[in-house]
Amino acid sequence: MKKITAYLSLIFFLNLGCSTDDNHDGGGEKPQPGENTALSLVDKQATEETKALYSNLWSIQEQGVMFGHHDALLYGRNWYVEHGRSDIKDVVGDYPAVFSVDFAELMDDRYATAELNEHRVRTIKEARRRGEVILANAHLNNPLTGGDSWDNSRNDVVKEILIEGSTTNQKYLDWLDRLAAVAHSLVDDNGKPIPVIFRPYHEHNQTWSWWGRSATTQQEFIDLWRFTIDYLKNEKEVHNFIYAISPQLDQLGSKENLLFRWPGDNYVDFLGMDSYHGTNTAAFSSNLRNLAILSQEKNKPSGVTETGIEGILGSDGETYEEYWTREIGTPLAGKKISMVVMWRNKYDPSNTGFHFFAPFEGHSSAPDFQKFFAMDHILFSSDLPEMYEMVNGIDFN
Repeated sequence: MKKITAYLSLIFFLNLGCSTDDNHDGGGEKPQPGENTALSLVDKQATEETKALYSNLWSIQEQGVMFGHHDALLYGRNWYVEHGRSDIKDVVGDYPAVFSVDFAELMDDRYATAELNEHRVRTIKEARRRGEVILANAHLNNPLTGGDSWDNSRNDVVKEILIEGSTTNQKYLDWLDRLAAVAHSLVDDNGKPIPVIFRPYHEHNQTWSWWGRSATTQQEFIDLWRFTIDYLKNEKEVHNFIYAISPQLDQLGSKENLLFRWPGDNYVDFLGMDSYHGTNTAAFSSNLRNLAILSQEKNKPSGVTETGIEGILGSDGETYEEYWTREIGTPLAGKKISMVVMWRNKYDPSNTGFHFFAPFEGHSSAPDFQKFFAMDHILFSSDLPEMYEMVNGIDFN
């Protein structure tokens, strides 16, 4: 756990301007609920390891917030598929607690040629070996038009998927079959299935994807969500998935915004929120508060499944060197959510662009990230309890 000096550092940054309900009251040891808590998973046949992870996702919200990074183990700003490498580890000597990865190229028509697929599977197993948490989204291509996931040119894609026996329906089922095969192949060193928090159709409240609000009706989206999950768990017997929903909320919102096109309590395990709020810290803090409240009301763990500023730039276009402590660490203090996950650092050794969302060795925000790392409520890989062992006092319905 973090040293007392880290806690004093946290107090300093909290005094920069938190609201009164932002005070951190987390411990440092794995919390043990005083009364039994009953949780429920969508998949009633979920593996014991999946149930154990879920119990920890709920429990860890009392302790702190796990830091995550998308594609963190696959590549970084200046390196590509180097075993054991991570931009985060380069900066602070520890790995992210959450490894975020994209399943799309393992599923859709790119599966046979995507050069990173072998490494995706390898790094998932590496993260599990260290006891880290795996989170997966899917930027699936458009199964009707052949375009990418941002091809929202037709409003009948989901409708065609849901027509049994249609060409689009069969293609989509082929994609789910490949996903199921991957899920079954993800086993740990003891041959046990590796649990994955799977968040399909992320940012569905936005307009840019073929599953988004401009290309689907509310009922079509709900039917697609349920159809996908039912097929995976019932037909393909995938029992190592925790299902997360993740609308995007950048501006000041409400609990109702987080429940946009809610597919039902029996079809969602994890309450996610993607947040590209820039430096609108007040909105971020308020939305975090609503997410935490909703988590308690729904009895489901929650987390920020994507966030960050491209290039870590402030409103003046210059590097925001205190971004980590001021804009991420401070708003998260006292919020009972399980994770915060930054988007990826594109491999770009020539520095031709600014598509990165986390620090890397030599970046001017790295010293502040080291202070962020020391904050007692921010958890990295070495801070984690045994995430795949059941928490005492938690039962499942």
